[in-house]
Amino acid sequence: MEIDQLLGIKTAIIATFFVVFALWERWRPADDRPLLLRLGRATAAAWRRIGRHTGLFLLNALAGPAIVVPVTWWAQSVSLGLRPDWWSVWLDLLVLDLWIYWWHRANHEIPLLWRFHQVHHLDELLDTTSAFRFHVGEVILSALVRALVIVALGMPLTSVVLFEALVLACAIFHHSDARLPEGVERWMSRLIITPGIHWVHHHAIRSDTDSNYGTLFSFWDRLFRSTSRTSRFLGMPIGVERMRDRPLLRLLAAPFVPQRPAQGQAKAAPRSARR
Repeated sequence: MEIDQLLGIKTAIIATFFVVFALWERWRPADDRPLLLRLGRATAAAWRRIGRHTGLFLLNALAGPAIVVPVTWWAQSVSLGLRPDWWSVWLDLLVLDLWIYWWHRANHEIPLLWRFHQVHHLDELLDTTSAFRFHVGEVILSALVRALVIVALGMPLTSVVLFEALVLACAIFHHSDARLPEGVERWMSRLIITPGIHWVHHHAIRSDTDSNYGTLFSFWDRLFRSTSRTSRFLGMPIGVERMRDRPLLRLLAAPFVPQRPAQGQAKAAPRSARR
């Protein structure tokens, strides 16, 4: 399959998930806050937030064809010969998801990487647009590190593009503010990352922020003991502990300048055991 066709399928999958969950969360939000942009109730703060997300998305959209796609194309054309004959696309997806688990965890544990990644975490609400809120520097670094995995196993472009489509589709889902039936979400969470799991990862308490690192599958956190014991609750403070969100230009500059914690961060409710 040609790269244009692969990218077209990827775009269609992502667009479908975005439209479905963007409408769902505005029809039945799980946690209805003024920062959630809704028809008939559009606050100035909500518009500013969407503006920040749009700016970051556009920068990443430019970085894609300029850097990410060429790096990925080069990586999949090179192989170290470590891929056995019996290997399949499904194992590619599993290995890439394991890689992104550890890459995500490294972004929290290595201070230099955290300076880029915290731009994503400074968002004070989660919805579908949060899935696209990443510093362009983090996107480029991620593509460069992922290239090493692709080269090591000689992964075909089909596997890489399919994984990218699944990652973005799942990110839209688990960042969304869509209200899901409790029983359905509990059942789904046994295998995949759901909003109830990922919202805790964005809880403005650092011990919870440094947990629940999974992207596609939820069993990596259980396997590597990084699952939070906190359950999502209504009104849970979202963001970075003792810090506030900031305008677009300051977000872009954030990894390169000293940062001061904000005062008066709201305290979270006591922890409770995850269901």
